[in-house]
Amino acid sequence: MTTLTAKTRQIAPLRTPTDLGEEATRDIAAALTTLLADVFALYLKTKNFHWHMSGPHFRDYHLMLDDQGDQLFAMTDDIAERARKVGGTTLRSIGHIQRLQRIADNDAAYVTAQDMLAELASDNLQITGYLRATHAVCDEYNDVATASVIENWIDESERRTWFLFEATRSQH
Repeated sequence: MTTLTAKTRQIAPLRTPTDLGEEATRDIAAALTTLLADVFALYLKTKNFHWHMSGPHFRDYHLMLDDQGDQLFAMTDDIAERARKVGGTTLRSIGHIQRLQRIADNDAAYVTAQDMLAELASDNLQITGYLRATHAVCDEYNDVATASVIENWIDESERRTWFLFEATRSQH
């Protein structure tokens, strides 16, 4: 029986058994990790706007963004675990998120309610596109399990976009 030294264990890759192959593991895990960075960025922006919401529709918008934030946060663990299940690794830090995210932050001191909702609608539409692109990577390698989960996230993302869009429409 061979025992591994501490150094060997530290540098050994995290190998999860999979039949997808090395290329598939690399590409799918990378796509999922970048998607995860975007979902974390959108989650935090959604919570930022939830915390800083004001105006006549405060309660409705505040509650809607809380629900949407919960939905986004629930996705994060599933995305990370899919990357691990296919044999890859995933995010390790806030800095890692920052290096990968494609969803822009909003650090403005004040944003109107309508601008918040419009920005989040656009960001959720962007996430939908990233989900579809990640789905295409999964299709390329016949990773039907990840693709199947992504299809549900696409539906959720489209629903968030729809609700945000409808909340910004003028009454004319």
